[in-house]
Amino acid sequence: MSVPEPRPGAPAADATTLRLGYGTNGFANHRLDDALAVIADLGYDGVALTLDHDHLDPFAPGLTRRVAAVGRRLESLGLGVVIETGARYLLDPWQKHAPTLLHDDPTRRIEFLRRAVRIGADLGAEAVSFWAGVRPEAVSPQCAWDRLVSGCATVVDAADTAGVTLGFEPEPGMLVQDIADWRRLHAALDNPARFGITLDIGHCRCLEPWPVPQCVAEVADHLVNVQIDDMRRGVHEHLEFGVGEIDFPPVLAALAAAGYQGLVAVELPRDSHAAPAVAARSIEFLRAAAATDHDSVRTLCSAPAEATPAEATPAEATPAEATPAEATPAEEAPVHM
Repeated sequence: MSVPEPRPGAPAADATTLRLGYGTNGFANHRLDDALAVIADLGYDGVALTLDHDHLDPFAPGLTRRVAAVGRRLESLGLGVVIETGARYLLDPWQKHAPTLLHDDPTRRIEFLRRAVRIGADLGAEAVSFWAGVRPEAVSPQCAWDRLVSGCATVVDAADTAGVTLGFEPEPGMLVQDIADWRRLHAALDNPARFGITLDIGHCRCLEPWPVPQCVAEVADHLVNVQIDDMRRGVHEHLEFGVGEIDFPPVLAALAAAGYQGLVAVELPRDSHAAPAVAARSIEFLRAAAATDHDSVRTLCSAPAEATPAEATPAEATPAEATPAEATPAEEAPVHM
């Protein structure tokens, strides 16, 4: 599939007009108010706000008041916003991401997503993003799929009522892990208008069968949210720009050519230990990549080896040298969110 012409009314295909954002899950050690200020001061256009314990906890008291305060803060800083729902231990202090829509009792997950939709509506969010989750071993593939479709239908109903756009993210290692899986789910839900796709550029390199720019073209008509990071083939590990294998100028050009006007938000959830510095390098890299097709931009954001503490690389991450570039079974890409 070729890169499409811009949609009617979209700006001319120019990657320098892309709106850059940064994910608050990469500022986990900052107060939300401080994180927003740093992100704005660095020149970002928006923020991907992950609802979490310290960042607009949707289950803490005074939610209406706190949402209003965040809305005022975003407006004063001139930041757009998308809502992300990938907090690791918000719902269960013992199990990462549990419960998901695939568990025996997904009640708390569904309530969380409903609250996320309402928060998104109140903040004027461009999208509310969510994913399927990893299939529990005791749950059959068909049962997990049926649960996912049912749960997503409930969330779509909530989004329709609130007038909110949903971005469903294929996530390596989860039940819906690639674009083909998203298409199947979209069809199973009868192609709802508000059910778009969140595309993580790193995931495209990790496991999709096409070059990354073509992945953008494949989903252009349904693209409502973009996460961006570097990655290596077959290894689900979010890397700083220039550390992985992605050639970014053609990717940003593909986004512009598709007429995409939403946020392109940096997704580096394991770099909170150096958030301001990483965010500064990231926007410098992306601006350079948007302005030129020369491969030299890849060197702008490579952090010195000594600047990255060992704990920044998850122990379970598959070493790059152990995964040949041509070996990409999706089931071998573990979840490191």
